[in-house]
Amino acid sequence: MLRRRVSAGVAFGAYRVGSAVARGLPARVAAPLAGSVGGLLQVAMGGRQRMVRRHLQRAHGGRLSPEELDREVARAFRSYARYWVESFRLPDLSSAEIQAGFVCEGLENIEDGVAGGNGVILALPHLGGWDYGGAWLATQGHPVTAVVEAIEPPELFEWFAGFRRSLGMVVVRLGPEAGPAVLVALHANKVVCLLSDRDVAGGGVEVEFFGERTSLPGGPVTLALRTGAVVLPTAVYFEGPAGHRAVIGPPLPLERQGRLREDVVRGTQALAVELEHLIRRAPEQWHLFQPNWPSDREAAV
Repeated sequence: MLRRRVSAGVAFGAYRVGSAVARGLPARVAAPLAGSVGGLLQVAMGGRQRMVRRHLQRAHGGRLSPEELDREVARAFRSYARYWVESFRLPDLSSAEIQAGFVCEGLENIEDGVAGGNGVILALPHLGGWDYGGAWLATQGHPVTAVVEAIEPPELFEWFAGFRRSLGMVVVRLGPEAGPAVLVALHANKVVCLLSDRDVAGGGVEVEFFGERTSLPGGPVTLALRTGAVVLPTAVYFEGPAGHRAVIGPPLPLERQGRLREDVVRGTQALAVELEHLIRRAPEQWHLFQPNWPSDREAAV
């Protein structure tokens, strides 16, 4: 227990130092910094490389040679470093700076969903710069409610929550209070962001995802079926040295056909297919470094 607390405290300090360094650098220096930091992260997070390799092979259909896989793993860690460097710098950017170089495909899907009056659920994978996308949406008049995983120590979670609130987001901790908070947001016709490619809380819906059976969160589809909100498969990609591209898909086709559980399973499988399409556009930007399939956990053991 003591070791875990010390480790969490060290992580908290590292994030704060990293934030201070990233925010203190000029933009022309911060962008290239991500490449160097990515190499350091790859060494420091050596234990995660096995999972990264497994997930990249899934996204590429198992076609990567050992040399190609090594290259893609290095790109994944550089992308992960870019996520952090950019996120740390976001609170200091003006609305004009956030909008510069940002391209959005499908913003009309959010606007149509809001016009429907029952709220909008953006279902995202752990891909690219989703925090940047949330900040951009706030500049477009669509501040988001984001459900995020609880992390230790609590001070680190509150630090992250404060950082995201400064970007215009409403932050909800994943846990028992998340469902009611999201329902309140949807009933108020707000936009909700749910990371949907990893069943963090457990008890999700079994689906086929990249050719293997696993579980994904059933929350997005369950909430949509109960409230009438639309579910929009969404991703925010890094594009070029400093640009970003959001892809907001059309509403997931959802309807009640029978028992709620069966409808949720059917809808979550449809969402899994859409998430696969989004991830395959840029697998090296998929920041999923944890076991996500039963075979991953077996391999880790």
